[in-house]
Amino acid sequence: MFNCFKFYLDNNFKKKWLTTIVGRIANSNFSLLTQLIIKIFVWFYKIDMSEAVKQNNHEYITFNSFFVRLLKAHLRPINPDPNIITVPADGKISQIGDIKGNKLFQAKGHYYNIEELLAGDQKMSAKFFNGKFITIYLAPNNYHRVHMPCNGVLRSMIYVPGNLCSVNSIATNRIPNLFARNERIIFYFDTYIGPLIQIMVGAIIVGSIETVWAGTIIPPHGGLIKKWYYPEANNKNSITLLKGQEMAFFKLGSTVISLFTPDRMEFIAGLEYKKHVTVGTSLAVVKSPIFSKKTK
Repeated sequence: MFNCFKFYLDNNFKKKWLTTIVGRIANSNFSLLTQLIIKIFVWFYKIDMSEAVKQNNHEYITFNSFFVRLLKAHLRPINPDPNIITVPADGKISQIGDIKGNKLFQAKGHYYNIEELLAGDQKMSAKFFNGKFITIYLAPNNYHRVHMPCNGVLRSMIYVPGNLCSVNSIATNRIPNLFARNERIIFYFDTYIGPLIQIMVGAIIVGSIETVWAGTIIPPHGGLIKKWYYPEANNKNSITLLKGQEMAFFKLGSTVISLFTPDRMEFIAGLEYKKHVTVGTSLAVVKSPIFSKKTK
């Protein structure tokens, strides 16, 4: 029902206006009204609050503070094997597999271009031709913090303006080139299996994205692409994140796309379309690291 409602909104309202309003409401303390909204949300989506660090609804002063709730650490154990790449987010696999040249599969009859997904950066895009990808859809009831699938050093972050279409299954089946058209943030990492990209895709009613190193990412005025660059590993100001470490979260939900370069890893058998996955579980096996896992 919620998916159908969101698709209706996509086609009948000014998405950015609606998203801004919802974001402000979700980040405001309306006391009893906030508690009522949280209570209804928990009931409607059958959320198990016993998994949360804060289990009482009244401990959340805004809807967003509830939405990005922390889970008990033991519920999302990280596979410690250095030869295993782990799942970066809770959700449902929207697509998984090979990048065919420069094309990623979106849904039946729909492919999209990796250069367009990466904001026209041809040098960056070329590194991922014929690589691997996974797209994970985070439903409203999912845990909405995104974690590192392996150790990595952040080298760049790119904000890309765009549409705010829904990214649920209805939208992915109907809207061509959806992920390359939507607003998104691209995170580029150096890792022991080569370059890694994590993309957090915005959507209608997604309030904002917050990172652990820069806080809330505020879009620049004028609908412009904005880039941030970070130093390499041997610099004292470098940003290093370990496997399983939180990197960012959605204030209201959306989609995460992970891109891997060719010939460095193989997905674990059994991962397929619509399968539910959780942070820290096995995603792929390392085939050929480019340097020691212990140093990065």
